[in-house]
Amino acid sequence: MNSRAALLALAVGAFAIGTTEFAPMGLLPVIADGVGVGIPTAGMLITAYAVGVMLGAPVMTLLMGRFGKRTALMLLMSIFVVGNLLSALAPNYGLLLSRLVTSLNHGAFFGIGAVVAASLVPKEKQAAAVATMFMGLTIANIGGVPLATWVGQQLGWRLSFAGTAALGLIAITALGFALPASAPGPRPDVRRELKAILQPPVLLAMATTVLGAGAMFTLYTYVAPVLTELTGASNTFIAISLALIGIGFTLGNGIGGRMADWSLDGATRILLAVLAVLMFVLPLAFMSHATAALGVLLFGAATFALVPPLQIRVMQAASEAPGLASSINVGAFNLGNAVGAALGGAVISSGLGYAAIPVAGGLLAASGLLLAWLGRPRTAVAEAC
Repeated sequence: MNSRAALLALAVGAFAIGTTEFAPMGLLPVIADGVGVGIPTAGMLITAYAVGVMLGAPVMTLLMGRFGKRTALMLLMSIFVVGNLLSALAPNYGLLLSRLVTSLNHGAFFGIGAVVAASLVPKEKQAAAVATMFMGLTIANIGGVPLATWVGQQLGWRLSFAGTAALGLIAITALGFALPASAPGPRPDVRRELKAILQPPVLLAMATTVLGAGAMFTLYTYVAPVLTELTGASNTFIAISLALIGIGFTLGNGIGGRMADWSLDGATRILLAVLAVLMFVLPLAFMSHATAALGVLLFGAATFALVPPLQIRVMQAASEAPGLASSINVGAFNLGNAVGAALGGAVISSGLGYAAIPVAGGLLAASGLLLAWLGRPRTAVAEAC
């Protein structure tokens, strides 16, 4: 197998998934107007997607275990295509249901994909290989998400979802060419794999993932209205800001991969501390366009630098069930997504103001840092695996 081509194909799939996951953040005001609901209610689209990922990740991973990895990944991307087409055709707030369908592929794709990526390289480079796959997700935020946002603002959000479905077809083609056919694996031993997942170090690592992701999505879900209210941002500046966040994601992803290969625990604690401090400062940064641009760039870098260490940390802690653990941890990221979206919506609904949204996210990051410190003695197990 050509490892570079295989990693590129996985990154293409990640690019498509990242576009459909993050584009609604920039389109929330447009979608809310289009279906006649308020912004906090429209924010439930993000929550619905996240809940679908969380619930679908273990189920879809176990179901796909009977197929070879290439077939499984292509089937998962087919679900992605169907879900986005349903979103493009949804007549009203039934869009929630189509987002649930789309989300079913997410956790299993990244879970199985992370195992495939890690298997292509020596152990000391596994975090970097996983980061390469996730690079597609970050690049989506540079190109795919801003473009989808612009299309949604100018031509309608339905066309944005239709275009994302086309990305899914491209990903299926890339996976079919780059990954060799493989025999179906043995039937999963559900009891043994669940036992591995329920070990305290694994659960603690996943809980840290939830809080880290929750910090990110508290702000990211509502970044468009936050910039509108605090910075006086236009639609053009919002699109530019989303691109800057994507650039930050890409930079942070590479940094996080290298830091994770250095020390999983050290990277996790350092990056959570940086994220917490940054989010407490962001309300001041959002007072002008220049500092807001710098702020969102650093926000993107800090948040996505956490992804490789958090993902590898769980995979190594649950070494007896790395595929299921990886998928469930992607679900944990999206549980954090749901928690963050709900927290940000609650901040708005309670009248605390948009400036309180990044502060709330900073508190979640600080909580994740505390949890990482509490878990310090046990994480030696992960380092030794």
